[in-house]
Amino acid sequence: MLNNIKLALRISTDSFDEELRDLINACKSDLKLSGITNIDEDDSLIKRAIILYCKANFGLDNKDSEKYNKSYDLLKQHLALSGDYKNE
Repeated sequence: MLNNIKLALRISTDSFDEELRDLINACKSDLKLSGITNIDEDDSLIKRAIILYCKANFGLDNKDSEKYNKSYDLLKQHLALSGDYKNE
């Protein structure tokens, strides 16, 4: 997943790996708090959610942060409403 995030953020250095891993884990925790329990990184919607979360929260001067955060929140809502992403 780290390599996917680096590619999405156009990062080629390893300097930000720890911060990116933290963002990936924070996203997974946020998804779990929303009731999403099936967090398979190979699932295209889960992967997109993690990428959007990282794009919204990486960097201090991120002019597109709000746009990515809104996209993440909408996708998270859809995932939370779907039975496919919950263990019941």
